[in-house]
Amino acid sequence: MEREAGEPGYWDDHQTAQQKMQQLGRLKDTVTLWRDLQSRSQNLAELNEMALAENDLSLQESLESESDELTKALTREEVNLTLSGPYDDGPAILSIHAGAGGTDAQDWAEMLMQMYCNWAALGKRPLEVMDLSYGDEAGLRSATLEVGGPHSFGYLSAEQGVHRLVRLSPYDPNNLRQTSFAQVEILPIAEDDLEIEVRPEDIKLDTFHSSGPGGQNVQKVASAVRLTHIPTGIVVTCQNERSQHQNREFAIRILKAKLLARQSEERAKEVAVMRGDRVAPEWGNQIRSYVLHPYKSVKDHRTNLQSTNPEAVLNGAIDPFIEAYLMSRVGQ
Repeated sequence: MEREAGEPGYWDDHQTAQQKMQQLGRLKDTVTLWRDLQSRSQNLAELNEMALAENDLSLQESLESESDELTKALTREEVNLTLSGPYDDGPAILSIHAGAGGTDAQDWAEMLMQMYCNWAALGKRPLEVMDLSYGDEAGLRSATLEVGGPHSFGYLSAEQGVHRLVRLSPYDPNNLRQTSFAQVEILPIAEDDLEIEVRPEDIKLDTFHSSGPGGQNVQKVASAVRLTHIPTGIVVTCQNERSQHQNREFAIRILKAKLLARQSEERAKEVAVMRGDRVAPEWGNQIRSYVLHPYKSVKDHRTNLQSTNPEAVLNGAIDPFIEAYLMSRVGQ
């Protein structure tokens, strides 16, 4: 691929050349990573033989620490090897929708959004807020984010489903225990826009006034956008930006992601039918419970992995839950 990139006329088709260069960059990163792991393991083996031969206890302790780091790196790459889907390596659109439960559920949706923002920051993943719909008193009715970085869709696909919160309600005058629900939806983004075509004549565009926290109208200009894809009935709204043009661009990206996800689901169902598999209705499954009262716990109902530190989890430390779920799917 490097030789091809040096040939005359390579950049005549700029879009194709750019895609190939991105693919080349990913391949070089992969080769470099595994060669580095190979070199580190060989050096450790040689030093370990030397430490044993000379009975060097201090060197053995140092090697144990380095071995632990290497094991963690290998475990992380083992998880990455489970991500073999066509979009697993790319960015993702993450949407959060408050469930039934009024203000408590809307506050829970905002807490989840902050959890994923923290997770992205911990992993140094670029994040863009595409749409926010505020609750009447507090919290969010819904939020849509675009998360970049390597394997973002693959990792975040483990988060799709219903998330349940149990706590003492800060919005109940009697401070009673409240159970709230929020739905997390993860959509892939195709690198090649040609894969999903959205024709202008298939879209119905409506504009309206965007609203801010507490239901206040933050715009006198109708900058918020609602797109209806007529062939499928899919509706997308976007009101985060002050510019109607920017909101329309975000809405188109979200619509394309929804159409891509719909296409992928239909292919998966066709394959499942051909294989004779039972097609499980994924939408609406409760995947994880976060309990802040009467005890503290976060439990993933798919893997039974549990943490007694919900504060850390809500601050973005969700990788153990993601990795446990991805590893549990190997061989399925």
